[in-house]
Amino acid sequence: MSRVVRDVFEVLADPTRRRILDLLRDGERTVGELVGALGAAQPNVSKHLRMLDAAALVRVRVDGPRRHYGLAPARLREIDLWLAPFREIWADRLDEFERYLDTVPDDEGPHEPKE
Repeated sequence: MSRVVRDVFEVLADPTRRRILDLLRDGERTVGELVGALGAAQPNVSKHLRMLDAAALVRVRVDGPRRHYGLAPARLREIDLWLAPFREIWADRLDEFERYLDTVPDDEGPHEPKE
C-alpha cells in the first residue's frame, strides 16, 4: 500500500473525522456549522479539518472570513476503487451463504401443541 493510501486510512481511523465527512455529505459547511453539529471546541474541529484537507478528503472554499468545507469526490473515488475487491469477496461469501440457506428446509412456523 502506498504511503498516500496509508495516510488516508490513518486519517479515516478517527471517529470525529468520519463524522465530519458524514456531515459534509449533505453539502458544504462552515467551521462554525461543524462545531455546532459536533458539539466540539472550534480548535479541535479545525485540527481535524486540517488533517482531512492534508489527506485531500475535503476541499476548502474561502469566502471572506469564512471557510466552507466540502467533500473531495476524487479522493473518495480512489478509496472506493481500492475497496472494490474487498466488497467482491463479501458479495461472494454472501452468495455462498444464500445458497446454503436455500438448502435448509423452511420452518413450517409455530406448531400447534398436541392434545
